[in-house]
Amino acid sequence: MKSDLTHLDEKKRPKMVDVGVKEETERIAVASGIIEVTPEAFEAVKNETTKKGAVLHTAVIAAIMGAKRTPDLIPMCHPLLLTSINCDVEELPNLPGFKLIVTCKLKGRTGVEMEALTGVSIGLLTIYDMLKAIDKGMVIKNIQLERKSGGKSGDFVR
Repeated sequence: MKSDLTHLDEKKRPKMVDVGVKEETERIAVASGIIEVTPEAFEAVKNETTKKGAVLHTAVIAAIMGAKRTPDLIPMCHPLLLTSINCDVEELPNLPGFKLIVTCKLKGRTGVEMEALTGVSIGLLTIYDMLKAIDKGMVIKNIQLERKSGGKSGDFVR
């Protein structure tokens, strides 16, 4: 009896999918997420007056590192040779908070959605870590794939 789940073998044991037979294509994934903070924490980040330094710059570096380390964190993810990781931060003064957007790109046999999503998650967690002395009630939310292109399943746009 063959399983329809790609990460299980015929005996329902976990396995890593064989992507060796797939065609190499350019693959791009964009993910985003939001962290909601207090007005005090928002101003501290904007004015760079936190005790831990430049919060948003650190979050961008963490997001890039997180995307690169995805296969170390998510058990069935393939190690990928990412060709590009870009991270943008948008201020959301009306929330208040910040939106983190991570774009990952490669030419390969498997997608980069997990790398983009992991990058967003790690970047937002870094903001949380750097602000927790000011605001313990922060909320991380709406971590989601915005769009992806390339591969057999085609394009996706939220």
